[in-house]
Amino acid sequence: MRQIYPVAGPDLEVVPDVIAGPLPDAVAALAALYRNGQHGGDRPWLRANMVASADGAATVAQRSGGLGGPADRMVFTVLRSLADVILVGAGTARAEHYRPVRPARIWSGLRESAGPPPPIAVVTASLDFSGCTALLDDAQTILISTGAAVKAASGLPDRLRVLTAGQDRVDVRLALVALGDLGYRNVLCEGGPHLLAQLAVAGLLDELCLTTSPLLAAGAANRILAGPTDAAAQPVARLRLAHLLTDESFLLSRYERVPN
Repeated sequence: MRQIYPVAGPDLEVVPDVIAGPLPDAVAALAALYRNGQHGGDRPWLRANMVASADGAATVAQRSGGLGGPADRMVFTVLRSLADVILVGAGTARAEHYRPVRPARIWSGLRESAGPPPPIAVVTASLDFSGCTALLDDAQTILISTGAAVKAASGLPDRLRVLTAGQDRVDVRLALVALGDLGYRNVLCEGGPHLLAQLAVAGLLDELCLTTSPLLAAGAANRILAGPTDAAAQPVARLRLAHLLTDESFLLSRYERVPN
């Protein structure tokens, strides 16, 4: 892997899987490129990590895994290691069969403390956890839903941490502020496209890490932002390129939102 913008850098060894022992130099160097952002607002810094084909598809066969490669997986593990909490929509959690983050799957040397791995925070109005029921077995999992859904729910494990963000529909701004109130200052959103669109339209997305895969997917897959928006005729955010990496024809870009 090599940085090609803003300046050319030396080759970095690709270490896609977490290994035991001292932190590899390449992982430390990559983490320095993806250092956490911050701002003085009343909410956490929100970073999204997504992958798309060269023609803009966010999934292949309804999953994102077929679009990635070793360098993309390396960035994935580094960003998870730097995050305080991982935010995901329930549709993506079901499709990708989400599980709690295990200590052996993150780089502990990148974390500021020896605490637990970042919890998964699932945004759901339906409370449907089919395909990702392992999340319900983890006391660290955070459920973000509506007041109406939580009131009507039955059988949710008592150990789950439940946040309400809106009465009849999830208000993503309230959700992000609630995570901040729990002490999480760096939130990593891993999709899906509908949740990411809501966050972007609300002006909450601070940073986008996007891997462009050297594949043409065709078909009717969503883009990384999907669903109706009130601002469909105008860009929902303007971005500036912070850095660009390349590996085996993959492009790994980091964008920051340009303030309004």
